[in-house]
Amino acid sequence: MEFTISPLGNQALIVTFGEDISTELHEQVVTNYNALKEADLVGVQGLVPTYRSIAVYYNWKIVNYEDMKQAVESVVWQANKDRAFKKGKTIYLPVCYEEEVAPDLKPLAQYHNMTETDVIKLHSEPTYLVYMIGFLPGFPYVGGLNERLETPRLETPRQQVTSGSVGIAGKQTGVYPITSPGGWNIIGKTPIKLFDPKQKDPALFEIGDQLRFEPVSSREFIQIEQHARIKDFIVLRRSSSAN
Repeated sequence: MEFTISPLGNQALIVTFGEDISTELHEQVVTNYNALKEADLVGVQGLVPTYRSIAVYYNWKIVNYEDMKQAVESVVWQANKDRAFKKGKTIYLPVCYEEEVAPDLKPLAQYHNMTETDVIKLHSEPTYLVYMIGFLPGFPYVGGLNERLETPRLETPRQQVTSGSVGIAGKQTGVYPITSPGGWNIIGKTPIKLFDPKQKDPALFEIGDQLRFEPVSSREFIQIEQHARIKDFIVLRRSSSAN
């Protein structure tokens, strides 16, 4: 499959694999992202994958653009030849959809002429694909939202959306990993931390992972939030059994 490499400022380059958002393109991004990580090229300081590209940040004092481009190109050609796509882990995320943590669930249901139960069912049925991480540390951009739930952003964003809030905006659903301003329609909340800077791998999700939302009651939410063992059990046991 074709790709292009071009400069991104004076300390990065970008590898672009296409223009669309698709599963096929995503698999190519994941394959090459993993290949570049494993290659551990001299001078590379960071890799940022997106829906259709990978940005490679490098130390220009150690390696110049032409040498970096040649090294990256070699890795990408080999990765495309091998086609060694590795499926990511599946994480089941418990979500409470009850009113106290879902201020926009009822208005969203009314907007679509549905019941709140219908919204919860449609939202928790799919297996979502994590296309990229961005906006906030650990924020998963996922594909797979039922088109019947597509909803415009709030006209007036909230000044504060608490961490763990699950929202819908346009054709996407996502989870706020940290407390921040936001304009997504909040329909639930998870007690699971998506981002913990104290951990070796601070973000729960990686590009290529799969996500399932599992409805829980407010009582179960509190139990999971208060007991780390239950938290680990729900996330890790289910992810390992799904692969």
